[in-house]
Amino acid sequence: MKTQADIGVVGLAVMGENLILNMESRGFTVACFNRTVAKVDAFVNGRGQGKNLIGCRSIPEFVAALARPRKIMMMVRAGRAVDDLIGELCHLLEPGDVLIDGGNSHYPDTICRCDGAAKRGLLYVGAGVSGGEEGALKGPSIMPGGHAEAWPHLKPIFQAIAAQVDGVPCCEWLGPDGAGHFVKMVHNGIEYGDMQLIAEAYHLMSQGLGMAPAEIAAVFKKWNQGPLDSYLVEITADVLAKTDDVTGQPMVDVILDAAGQKGTGKWTSQAGLNLGVGIPQIAEAVFARCLSAIKDERVAASKVLAGPSGKFAGDKARFLADLEQAVYAAKICSYAQGYQLLRAASAEHKWNLNFGNVALLWRGGCIIRAQFLGKIKEAFDADPALANLLLAPYFQKVVADAQAAWRRTVASAVELGIPLPAISTALGYYDAYRCARLPANLLQAQRDYFGAHTFERIDQPRGQFFHVNWTGQGGATASTTYVV
Repeated sequence: MKTQADIGVVGLAVMGENLILNMESRGFTVACFNRTVAKVDAFVNGRGQGKNLIGCRSIPEFVAALARPRKIMMMVRAGRAVDDLIGELCHLLEPGDVLIDGGNSHYPDTICRCDGAAKRGLLYVGAGVSGGEEGALKGPSIMPGGHAEAWPHLKPIFQAIAAQVDGVPCCEWLGPDGAGHFVKMVHNGIEYGDMQLIAEAYHLMSQGLGMAPAEIAAVFKKWNQGPLDSYLVEITADVLAKTDDVTGQPMVDVILDAAGQKGTGKWTSQAGLNLGVGIPQIAEAVFARCLSAIKDERVAASKVLAGPSGKFAGDKARFLADLEQAVYAAKICSYAQGYQLLRAASAEHKWNLNFGNVALLWRGGCIIRAQFLGKIKEAFDADPALANLLLAPYFQKVVADAQAAWRRTVASAVELGIPLPAISTALGYYDAYRCARLPANLLQAQRDYFGAHTFERIDQPRGQFFHVNWTGQGGATASTTYVV
C-alpha cells in the first residue's frame, strides 16, 4: 500500500463510502476521515477491509496522509458544514492544493467559496455527483466546475470512476465557479419533473382505470422498452411490483402519500424566477410535493369538497397508449425548460456551457439518465445556439405526433377529477411557447392603468415605452421601467 493517498474523502455517509470504494477499485489509494471517528474504524475494518485505504482519526492526520498537490473531496451536508470544514482544512493546506465539494451545495455558495479559496492560493471545485448509492459505487455522473487549474489533477480520477457510455465517461469539465453545482441543481430540477410525471401516470392508471400496482408495473416495464426507456421508468416498474413482507400488500400501497424534498428542486425554481426564465413544470413538481405534505388537510378536504370521482369507461388500451405519449411529450418539455435555465445562467455568469456535453454527462450514472439524451446531444451539435429543444426537428416532430394524445389525456383527467399538475402544466407551457400573441398586452395595460408602469407599442421599435392617462386624471408622469 502507498504511504500517501492519491485523494482524500471527508464524510462517510452513503455517498462518501461508496465513492471511496469506487476510487479504490480503480487503483487509487484513498484517505478517509469522518468527524465521528468510530465510523472511520467501522468502515476500514468493514467494507474497506483489505483495501488501499488510509483511515484517519483527525484532520491534521488526514491532510498529512495526502500526496501533493493534496486533493480533498468533501462529502458533507450542504451549508454551514461545508464552510466549517473548509475553515479547518485551509490552515493546513498549501497553495495549489485542491478542495472539492461533492455535495449538493447551492451554486451561489460555491461561487463565494471559489473566491475565498483563490485568496488563499487554493483551487476549489464544486462537483455535482448523481447516481445515488449504486451510482457512487459503480459509476456516477460527475459535473465539475470551479478553478480550471484543478481539472488536470482531478480528471484521471473522476473520469476513471464515472459511468461510461459508449466508452465516453459521464464526467467533463463544465466551467468556472458555480457551473458544476448549477448543472447538478438543474439535473435535480428535471428529476423532480420526471418523477412527478411518472407519479401522475401511476395515479391515472390506479384511480382512473382501477389498475392494481402489479398491472401498472407491467405497463411501465413495457414503456421502458420504447422511447421512455430511462432509469426512473425502470425502477418504477420494480417499485410497483414489490410486495410488503409485513402485510402482503403491494409495497406502494402501504407507503404514506407525503413526499419529502431536500431543496434542490426549490433552488431550481428560484433560479428560474431570479433569471426570468419560465420553468413552470419544474416549479409545479415542487409544489406537488408541498401539497402532498399536507396530508391531514387533504383528507379533511376530501370529505367536504365536491368533484368527480368516477372511473374511465372508454377504451383502456387507447387510454394507455395516449398516456404514454403524453408522458413522453411532457418529459421533453421538462428538459426543454431545464436547458432554457442552463442557457440563461451560462450567459449571466459567463460560464460558456456546452449544452451537448451536458447531455452526455447525463446519459449514464445519474438519476435522469434516459435514452433520448443522445437526441439532445445531436440537437445541440447541429445547432449550438438552439433557443429551445422544442424547436429541434426531432423533438418538434415527436411532440407534434403526441399532441392529440396529450390533449386527450389531460381532458380525461379533468373529467375524472384526477390532478395532473405536471403533465397539464407542460401542455400549457407548450401552448404558450407556440403562441405568437399572448394576453400580456392586457397585463401591461392594467399595470399602466393602476401604476403608470408603461408599455411598448406594436407599431414602434422595441425598447421604447409609453404611458396613457387612462382616467384623464393621472397626468403624464410614468413609473421607471425595470425588470426584477
